[in-house]
Amino acid sequence: MNEAPVSCLPTNTKMSRAKKVIEEAKEIQNPELDLADKGISTFEEMPGLFNMLNITRLTLSHNKIRVVPPGLANLTNLEILNFFNNQIEELPTSLSSMPKLRILNVGMNRLNSLPRGFGAFPVLEVLDLTYNNLDETSLPGNFFMLETLRALYLGDNDFEVLPAEIGQLKNLQILVLRENDLIELPKEIGDLTRLRELHIQANRLTVLPPEMGNLDLVGNKSVLKMDFNPWVTPIADQLQVGVAHVIDYIHTETYKYVYSRHMAARGPPPPKLNDKRDKISRQRQKS
Repeated sequence: MNEAPVSCLPTNTKMSRAKKVIEEAKEIQNPELDLADKGISTFEEMPGLFNMLNITRLTLSHNKIRVVPPGLANLTNLEILNFFNNQIEELPTSLSSMPKLRILNVGMNRLNSLPRGFGAFPVLEVLDLTYNNLDETSLPGNFFMLETLRALYLGDNDFEVLPAEIGQLKNLQILVLRENDLIELPKEIGDLTRLRELHIQANRLTVLPPEMGNLDLVGNKSVLKMDFNPWVTPIADQLQVGVAHVIDYIHTETYKYVYSRHMAARGPPPPKLNDKRDKISRQRQKS
């Protein structure tokens, strides 16, 4: 009969789990802080975090965070920031001022847009935006000024068009666009001469720009995945034999003729493959 009330225990437990990890890291001056899967909903459950100026890696994946406070940018030594699988709907503009951030993972969240000035990260190399609600209208004007970017993950979003400015990302080695709604690729993709991995499977693509022939996508360490698109018959036939045959084919004058005729006579785009209305990223947490 003298049992304590339990209504506040879950919050206290969450607070103590996160707080314990933070206090232990402070005690030993550990620059890597792992708070994955701790049931965290808000940054208020992580007291003292913003004073840990020595940390270089912060892992907050598999939590229930909805709001990222601008003060996170005070962690100026942070190199790796992982928010994978949370409920974040927007990011603060301050993030792009972080001087040492190299890897940012905000995959599997609820982002509909990126903040103004997002392309200002000075040294960002890996950006994972997989499984959000982003499309070509979601990107700020300076997004493609991320000249240091080596890997860009945009899979499982809502892009119908890839902006021509993609060609400005000269250091890009990995580009993942699978499972969007892409209708075509811009010829500027052929400017990405360092690209070694391109994932364009499960879109609405019918042709490839001949400029893609400039890329080395069939070497031993290269990857080109392009299945599950409604390709024109000549590309579909070559793909059955192998990706290398597709690349050989798009080099030919015959293909350039096929491509130009297809673009000139273009009708309505192919239908969307997937109904994304039930995606987890579409859900809104009930208040």
